[in-house]
Amino acid sequence: MWAVCQCLHYAEVAAEFKNKLPDWVIVEEVKNRQLVQSLQVELDLGEASAIALSYELPDPIIILDDLAARRVAAKLKIAFSGTFGIIIKAKEAGVIMSVKPILEKIRHTNFRISEDVVMEILRMAGEL
Repeated sequence: MWAVCQCLHYAEVAAEFKNKLPDWVIVEEVKNRQLVQSLQVELDLGEASAIALSYELPDPIIILDDLAARRVAAKLKIAFSGTFGIIIKAKEAGVIMSVKPILEKIRHTNFRISEDVVMEILRMAGEL
């Protein structure tokens, strides 16, 4: 089971967020900057930093929605989930009651998601 108690984040992604981070988010700096630079051959700074930081944390699961980042993480045998996988797990764990209102909020942002994916997420969450 997944527990939502804290989130380990890093400065690059915190900067991308552009808003004040919630109190439960802890910002961590990546120590191995050379690894970040080498990963930037294939990935942007945020994904490269997340993957590099995963080597510095015990049993990490990183959130990756970018396909290239998922491929790199899989190749490196790093555990990852997508945003919607985390949302479904939160419902399964009883942290949230419904996935649908969260999906609606996300759809009003610049996050790209197809109607087919929305329907699949709702099906997986038992909300269809």
